[in-house]
Amino acid sequence: MEEIGIGLVGGGYMGKAHAVALSAVGAVFDTRLRPRLEMVAASSPASAERYRAAFGVARAAPDWQALVEDPRVEAVVIASPQSTHRAIAERAFALGKPVFCEKPLGASLADAEAMVAAAEASGVVHMTGFNYIRTPASQYARQLVAEGAIGEVTWFRGEHTEDFYADPDAPATWRTTGEANGTMGDLAPHMINAALALIGPVASVMAEIETVHATRGGVAVTNDDQAQMMCRFAGGAMGHLHFSRVAMGRKMGYAYDITGTRGAIRFDQEDQNALWLYRAEGPEAERGFRKILTGPAHPDYLPFCQGPGHGTGYQDQIIIEARDFLEAVAEGRPHWPTFRDGLAVWRVVEAARRSHATKSWQDVPQGGAS
Repeated sequence: MEEIGIGLVGGGYMGKAHAVALSAVGAVFDTRLRPRLEMVAASSPASAERYRAAFGVARAAPDWQALVEDPRVEAVVIASPQSTHRAIAERAFALGKPVFCEKPLGASLADAEAMVAAAEASGVVHMTGFNYIRTPASQYARQLVAEGAIGEVTWFRGEHTEDFYADPDAPATWRTTGEANGTMGDLAPHMINAALALIGPVASVMAEIETVHATRGGVAVTNDDQAQMMCRFAGGAMGHLHFSRVAMGRKMGYAYDITGTRGAIRFDQEDQNALWLYRAEGPEAERGFRKILTGPAHPDYLPFCQGPGHGTGYQDQIIIEARDFLEAVAEGRPHWPTFRDGLAVWRVVEAARRSHATKSWQDVPQGGAS
């Protein structure tokens, strides 16, 4: 067992989640590499010091540059705003340090392309943070599809819907300005990543993107509230994706339906420890969806709990990500999802924006996600 010094950039919602995950991952998964929370950087030295004390980090950095360049920081976790991702990652790669970057990969397609180029030129490990696909249930769904348990996939319906901006009287904030902070930059990447992971590359899209509440408190909203897209997967399946931050009543509506020629799968993140499976077999009178409760027989469940049906939670998804990153660093090999997988998501997002602007089907450029 050996230690690796981690530099954490950002201490807010996701910064805390990663700090907790890095503190727990060694005990949960008995990892060969044990992370040492060496430094944290935030929007100001005072904020960094506050996060240092709260998260049990050894030192607070005056800024992200000092953190990345510190010799005791051997790998970097980026949990700061999207607009900062590119500069931090590029500097870390120039120093030969592995990087884990929260989604979306940068604030634009151009950022993502530059980050992939820097990552691959450096030859060091790089990962993008898509945590929801790592639930035991979704990992099992991916396994079922890959082994042909429901036959050839013909249809995929996915959504990521929440209601944190459903109230039209909610005030304007940083979330209501900047493309990367709108629904297409915030919620859409998670479900697009799920579609790519479960079904495969998206070949073309036809999309509509909409701002439902044009102003909030008299301040103009400059990004999108909801979007929908029809899509055709490279493997032939049809699909429909929907994203919204104004979906009244939906708290964590990361949900999908997969239809195949011999069965079907349903999942809803609001019940994240259950997967619904239909198999076209047996007497017709006995057919129907069967609820499968996750347990030790499903991927990455047992390290958290020995009891079937007891369940895992949101924080556990981040711990699984931390395990994956540490394994990738220890083995010196890529581990899904890499920066190139983050770029694949951005390409779908940009194709959707082109489709909305032109009111036409748009092809999605392919580049070989890992």
